[in-house]
Amino acid sequence: MAQTVDELRNEIRVAVGRFEREGSAAFTKEDLAAICDAVEYEIDTSGRLPPKAEMRAGILWKTGALEENNPKAAPSSFRKNELEAIETTVQ
Repeated sequence: MAQTVDELRNEIRVAVGRFEREGSAAFTKEDLAAICDAVEYEIDTSGRLPPKAEMRAGILWKTGALEENNPKAAPSSFRKNELEAIETTVQ
């Protein structure tokens, strides 16, 4: 049986050392930062975390879903096929 988007998000969270969430919850900045680390996309964590769009773009670029690291090209949330690619990368 196919996984839901929420199940994929939670599997990704667990794979990168974050905790599962009940119900439908988008990734927090902290979740995205952990995913960035897992896909080897470097972000500056010495101060405030970068904007979500920047981290999403970097994650998609590292997983091959985007040809270039462009925050303007990144969606406001990951699509199911993108979550599946991210899950494969972080497992």
